[in-house]
Amino acid sequence: MHLVPGPIRHRIEHRPALLKIVDNIGWLFLDKFLRLGLGLLVGVWLARYLGPAQFGLLSFAQAFVGLFAAVATLGLQGIVVRDIVREPESAPLTLGTAAVLQMVSGLVAYLALLAAITWLRADDPLARLIVAILGSSLLFKASEIAVYWFESQVQSKYTVWVQNGICLLSAAAKAAFILARAPLLAFVWVAFAEMFLVAFFLIVAMGWRGPPLSSLRADAARAKMLLKDCWPLVLSSIAVMIYMRIDQVMLGQMVGDEAVGIYSAAVRISEVWYFIPMAVASSVFPSIIEAKKIGEEEYYSRLQKLYDLMALMSVGVALPMTFLAEPLTGLLYGRLYHGAAPVLAIHIWASVFVFLGVASSRWFLVEGKQILTLQKTLLGALCNVGLNFFLIPSYSAIGAAVATFLSQGASAFLSDLLFKETRKMFRMKASSMNLITSISRITRALFRTQK
Repeated sequence: MHLVPGPIRHRIEHRPALLKIVDNIGWLFLDKFLRLGLGLLVGVWLARYLGPAQFGLLSFAQAFVGLFAAVATLGLQGIVVRDIVREPESAPLTLGTAAVLQMVSGLVAYLALLAAITWLRADDPLARLIVAILGSSLLFKASEIAVYWFESQVQSKYTVWVQNGICLLSAAAKAAFILARAPLLAFVWVAFAEMFLVAFFLIVAMGWRGPPLSSLRADAARAKMLLKDCWPLVLSSIAVMIYMRIDQVMLGQMVGDEAVGIYSAAVRISEVWYFIPMAVASSVFPSIIEAKKIGEEEYYSRLQKLYDLMALMSVGVALPMTFLAEPLTGLLYGRLYHGAAPVLAIHIWASVFVFLGVASSRWFLVEGKQILTLQKTLLGALCNVGLNFFLIPSYSAIGAAVATFLSQGASAFLSDLLFKETRKMFRMKASSMNLITSISRITRALFRTQK
């Protein structure tokens, strides 16, 4: 609670559950501000040092690994958090089973990754080596059960401590290698070391502040239940990664690594803001589950406020970034990346749909409508791949940015019109886009809290 500003603490101190949520959001914001802020600064320095071609190759490899990450995680985070909140006494069984499932899926994903990059870049041994090194992070995905545990307890500060500490070490190593004029592979090995150390210390943190590691156990029945709930989310997560990362992979294959470097420079600035909806949504998720028990009116009231907040924050990010795109990219990246400005000005508006989509993903979990999540994200993935095939040959990186914006809108917003169960979500999201109405609702809620 130390991270909650005094005036806000005074207004909500009589509501300990809300204060705990705000405090957790504060820790997550601190985490992302430090890691993403520091990562952006070091990343900009690295991009300038490597140049668009080598930076593009590194970005291509990271995007390619990202396509397989969804398979390794199995979409378990929301399911595991939900089950721990509902059945706290079964937490060791849930966590242990999830860990075993992610160890197996991580190995399968890694083998598939190696086969895919060998086929796509048969004549590029450097690209294959970089992907193999970075892709080994898929073997560490079982450590994410620690993140699930701390999220379920609204105690994300422990994951913040681990991730920020390792991030600082990694940033220092990258800076030292840049000053030493190290080759590209040196930075790849730094990224590997960062992922390994984060995985190791997350497990240590959970053993320290969570269930004893010796108490974790797994069984086939629990695994079957988790897989039954999560399989649509696995496919959905794959679809999400496709329309989040396929643009960089397709740019690399259709245009070249230099185009990927230009595009990735803009995307790093645009996506640095995505921590906001994730931090807010993960912190209020337990509260939304509890509201469902209270009644439908309270449940949907809280969800509408979440949409309102997401819409306001996303527009508050996208509008100024549109006008600052050219001076910002010029200041950060220099002349070699002059084509990144128009890409950023377009790509940043996808954040409106990303923010709303992250918020609505919690509703799908609570309602057990993972199949609808799958259908929506498959639609987004198909739209993105099709639009990229159509736009990239003529417009290169700008075409990829337009494809991302349109596919995010199709998946996170317009697709809600296609299903009877989600039309209420469409109306709530559309209402949140009326910023005056959103401000009014949030203001009334704050005044009620103050009273």
